[in-house]
Amino acid sequence: MKGLRGVWLRVHRWLALSAGWVLIFSGLSGAALVVTPALDRWANPQLFQARSDLAPGQAGVALESVLQSARKEFGDGANLVFRPARVPGETLEVRVRAAWRGTLYLDPVTGVEQGRRGETEGAANVLFKLHSALYLDGTGKAILAWVALAYLFLLITGLILWWPRHWSKGWNMALDRGLLRSLFDLHRVGGATLGLLIAVSVATGAYMAWRPLGQAVTWLSGATPVKAPALPAINAKGAGQVATLAPALTLDELAAKAVAQFQEPAPIGYIVVPPHAAAPTRFRMMLADDPHPNGMTSVWIDPRTADVLAVQRWNALDPGARATAVIYPLHTGGLGGVALETAVALGGLSLAGLGISGVWLWWRRRSIKQAAAKARAR
Repeated sequence: MKGLRGVWLRVHRWLALSAGWVLIFSGLSGAALVVTPALDRWANPQLFQARSDLAPGQAGVALESVLQSARKEFGDGANLVFRPARVPGETLEVRVRAAWRGTLYLDPVTGVEQGRRGETEGAANVLFKLHSALYLDGTGKAILAWVALAYLFLLITGLILWWPRHWSKGWNMALDRGLLRSLFDLHRVGGATLGLLIAVSVATGAYMAWRPLGQAVTWLSGATPVKAPALPAINAKGAGQVATLAPALTLDELAAKAVAQFQEPAPIGYIVVPPHAAAPTRFRMMLADDPHPNGMTSVWIDPRTADVLAVQRWNALDPGARATAVIYPLHTGGLGGVALETAVALGGLSLAGLGISGVWLWWRRRSIKQAAAKARAR
């Protein structure tokens, strides 16, 4: 039995020493991200607070004029994502993916630019890119997914090592017998009590970071993945002739058409305008029954003909994609308001604390053993 316990201890220790550094950083950065958005808005009112008030029923600046202005500056090859103001006093955001990558912050009434920020500028942006992908894009997301798997093994091995013969003794903590023993007991009992809470944060983060996990869920369920529609071919009148398209609608008219697809109120969360009109324009709608704060329902419209190509409600997506509607706000804490946000922050701090205490315990005990070996050799 002792031999088997030694195996579990080695597995737990070396998993922690190899993946623990990433887990420590993920925990600290995740806890910080709970409060960073609010602090960012407070510290940068020129970016987030509109200079003009949008009166009830007022249409605001024409999105088409903003689109044309952005195309003039960044070119037709830019990928643009509009985030309309969702509450009074917010700015209109336009995220740009071109030679310059960042976000424009515009007055929603006049369209005047109030400021801009590159995607790697500002503490909030830097922290998010580090937390979500380690600044390594797809590679970083895959690393985080594997580290999440390592944490699950850490949790299992930690529970095996903690599992008491007598339950009353499993929760004992000797906090008056020196720092080493106190930290060991806090690490042992804290890992057992908070491990499941931390596992939820780690697993949901991995699910969002690495798309193959969602694809695997859909495949295991036997469902067919719901894909974005492609632009249909437009037939020409004759051989070698250019097709005649319907008069183009403005982005505002396309937006009104997207909203009209629903009987219930459906504010627009995001508008994704692809480069060169080479793909459908996507309108992400915020339906009342959708738990995702940005909306997972999509209306896809052909920008050449203004035809609605597809309406994909969030609760009709494939299981892998549909799960994101709950997993995202669960991970960020938005699903449960301030209480869950507090729990998420505490979970992140606890993860970091377990990682730091585990590394310190290993290093301190190793130092004590080395000192004892040197003393015996004299």
